[in-house]
Amino acid sequence: MSTSAAPILITGAGQRVGLHCAQRLLEDGHRVIFTYRTERPGVQTLRDLGAIGLFADFASETGILAFIAELKSHTDSLRAIVHNASEWLAETPGSEAEAFTRMVNLHMLAPYLINLHCAEQLQRSTPADIIHISDDVTRRGSSQHLAYSASKAGLDNLTLSFAARYAPHIKVNGIAPALVLF
Repeated sequence: MSTSAAPILITGAGQRVGLHCAQRLLEDGHRVIFTYRTERPGVQTLRDLGAIGLFADFASETGILAFIAELKSHTDSLRAIVHNASEWLAETPGSEAEAFTRMVNLHMLAPYLINLHCAEQLQRSTPADIIHISDDVTRRGSSQHLAYSASKAGLDNLTLSFAARYAPHIKVNGIAPALVLF
């Protein structure tokens, strides 16, 4: 990614992959806006490095739309969106529908709505990118995390669909890592 005055949005950057990506982008001179659901040491680390941290709860449409409104109050353009927010939630007896809904909202509805509602901000930047962080588990499924695996597979299809919709101005790609050692 080339350096731009427009910030890069990274969802779920308080820890692990999102934190690492945000730190690297900041080191390379990019402006970063990131989301977090829980205050963790990484959230303060990113703030100390100059990033703007915005609380976001992507468990519901209301929470997603509230985040989008908050984001738009901080910037009128975006260089890129990195959809990293995720949760590894196992289904437990009696809460299967709740787990499935939560995973679909987090892994599919949030990227879907953010991509749609922030396309104008991306179009104000050249180049412009959307990156969906998926998971290698979508190739084989998961016996214990069915909703997680299915919702990440849905994110893979959103990658293809948004790539077709926004080409050629906004490039849309997916990254599907397996286990990551930090």
